[in-house]
This record gives sequence, C-alpha cells and structure tokens, in this order.
Amino acid sequence: MADPVSVDRRAILAAAPLLAAPTGALAAEPEFRPPMAASVPVQPPTTRLAWEAEVTIAPVIDMGDSPLGKRRMIPITGGTFAGPRLRGKVLPGGADRQLTRKDGVTLLNALYEMQTDDGAVLTILNRVTADPSAQPPYTRSMVEVTAPEGPHGWLNRRIFVGDLHPLPPERKAVLIRVYEVV
Repeated sequence: MADPVSVDRRAILAAAPLLAAPTGALAAEPEFRPPMAASVPVQPPTTRLAWEAEVTIAPVIDMGDSPLGKRRMIPITGGTFAGPRLRGKVLPGGADRQLTRKDGVTLLNALYEMQTDDGAVLTILNRVTADPSAQPPYTRSMVEVTAPEGPHGWLNRRIFVGDLHPLPPERKAVLIRVYEVV
C-alpha cells in the first residue's frame, strides 16, 4: 500500500500547473473542432454584396393582436437598388408583413418586385428576424429571388442573406443590403 503522504505529494505536483494557471484559463472552453474536420476541412461560407436597395414605405397599418403577437403591415411604395451586376427600381405594390412576438422579436415577411434597368422583373421574398434587445440590434434576413431566365437567371441558383437598416423618419424608407453566399 502506498504511503498516504507520498500520494498527496504526487497529486499536488500533478496539479501544480493548473494551480499556477490564471483564473480565467480554467473557465475558458477549448475551441470546438468538428469531429470530421481532419478528413473534411471546415470552410465557413463567405459573402459578397449583391445589391443595396433603398425601399420607400407607406405608413404602418396596425392589424391587431393575435395569439402569436402584434401584427402590422407596411406597404412598399417604390425605391431603387444597385449592385455590381444589376440595378433598377423597386416597384410599388409589395408589402412587409410583421409579427412582433411577446419576447420583443419581430419577424418580417416582405414580398415585392424589383425591375432591373434592362426590364427584367425580379420577385423578392425577404424574411427578416429583428431582435432589438441584442447589442448591437440583430436584424438579419434570408432572401429568395425569383428571376426570369436569361441575364439574371443566376439569381435563381444562389443563396442570399441580408440586413435591414431603418433610415431617418423623414426619408420614409429602409436600407436593405443583400449578399450572395459564395
């Protein structure tokens, strides 16, 4: 049987590096490494700007409370957009339907059309999650584009994400930046 004093000494010597470590180092979690990273390298997606749109809007229409939260609709009245591969105008007639949940998060579903300078009409479905309690406020979206085949057909075969920024109230508009996931 081992001498209890020598066992304690060995335990103390083995723990010495941990005792000398800064307090925060003990609490820090190791960086996560996916199990298959050695055989399939991790390549996080990147994005590039597809377009920026200034979308003009009409006053908010309050649609009342529902079991899921407060409902509102904001008519889209027009605007412009420009990017490295396309530019044009936002057509009037779309709308942004919003649901503000009890936790303060707002879910937006905007459906509208944009017309490129060469006459093609793109249908945009922009699904936004806005969390005003996050610092900085979190406003991100998934954007689906339906485009006619031809010069803008590439839009049908890409994934897009975006962000939304309110503009000063006198502008009666929002700024939407859409990024292609590459």
